[in-house]
Formats: sequence, C-alpha cells, structure tokens
Amino acid sequence: MKSCFESFALVVVVTTAAACGGDPLDPGAGDDPGSGTSTLFVEGRVTAEPRTPNAQAETDFTTEFSIRIGLNDVAVTTGTVTVQSRFATTTLTYQPDGMLGRWVGTAANYDEVYRFDIISGNDEIRGVVVDGPDLHRITAPIAGASLDSTVANMIEWDRGETADVATFRADQIDRITIPDTGSYSMPPSSLKAEKDAAKENVLELRRLNRVVPAGAVPGSELGVSVEQQIEVIALPNPAL
Repeated sequence: MKSCFESFALVVVVTTAAACGGDPLDPGAGDDPGSGTSTLFVEGRVTAEPRTPNAQAETDFTTEFSIRIGLNDVAVTTGTVTVQSRFATTTLTYQPDGMLGRWVGTAANYDEVYRFDIISGNDEIRGVVVDGPDLHRITAPIAGASLDSTVANMIEWDRGETADVATFRADQIDRITIPDTGSYSMPPSSLKAEKDAAKENVLELRRLNRVVPAGAVPGSELGVSVEQQIEVIALPNPAL
C-alpha cells in the first residue's frame, strides 16, 4: 500500500439495483470488478438476515453492511459511507474494531445487487458490482421437525443459480463450507440433544457471492450473502 496518511475525505456509495430489467444493477446482470488506483484496501460484506424463519420475500430480510477500508495499513476513520438502494439511503458510521475498524449500517430488505464506489482524495475504487445470490428456501427438514441426533440428517434447499460459497451451521457445528448443490448430509451429532428431553436447534444456511475489485490492493474483496434459518427439534438421546 501507499505511504501513511493523517486524515482524508472518503466517500463510499453502495447502490442497489431495482428488480426490473434493463439496468446493469438488476438481479442477474452479473458482476463487474470495476477500476481504481490500486492503492486502497477494502474488505466488505453485505449480509441479509431473515426476520422470520425461511423468509420468502426480499422484504422479509434485514441487511447489514460492514466495510473495512485502509490505506497503508491505517484505518479510514473520517469521511462518508453511504448505502443506497431502491428503498432507502443509509449513512454508515465508523466503529473501532481491530486494526482497521468497520463502517457499519443496517437497511430493510434484500436487494441482491450492489455497486461499490470508494473515493478518498486521489485514491479510489469505482464501479465494483456484486450480483448477490438469489433467495433460497430450506425445503427439508421442515420447520419444527423432530430429528434423531445420533444419525445423519439431510438438509435440502431450493435456489436458482449456484452461489460462489455456501456455508452451514448447526448448534453443534461451527460454520462450515459446503457445496451449493441443494442438499447436504448433516453428520451424526450435528444437533444438540439432551438425555431425557427434546431440545430446540437452529439450522442456518448462508450463500455468498464475492468479487475481487480490480482497482484495489491484493487481498481486497467485496461480497454479498443471504441466509435462511429454521428451528428443528432434537429427540431425547438416552445414551448421553
């Protein structure tokens, strides 16, 4: 990266596409690595989380924005970071967190496609477009299903296009990467069970698309993800 700096003005604009056709930010329009001065480091995530189990509509999600930006390993702490979609414009705020901190914010809905433009004096990253995953739905097991935690259980999901990355998490499994094939066999003991009582568990499936910005320093990445969750019941396990 470039030499150290004391402070500078920053503007980050993230624009979300309209759902109808014809715009380069429409869902399905594709990614664009953009351009830039190859001086800024950026690492960002747009994460859509459901407000209801197995949410079915874009309006059933809350989207979290988290972006790290740096120049010569120094955090960008001043400036303006804005997230704009067809529903709202959100101004992010800087929060100290590790070496670079984070610009964070929240917006309603999941709009799938986001364009990132970062401008800081003579340093910039422009026109990076991430076409996020389409909505998926967990089809098996059904919410509230009673499962035997001592055997393998299948989780299945509907989705349109294959995402770059899919991850799965259960009460007894930290987040792991799995193929976005539409099904995954949860190994035995993935669910947290009790000896003589049924136990609620949460299953979470997250899918992510990501882009390496052409005009950023090596190691930079921007991504958009969407997740779904359901609750299931682990049957009592007398062997515990």
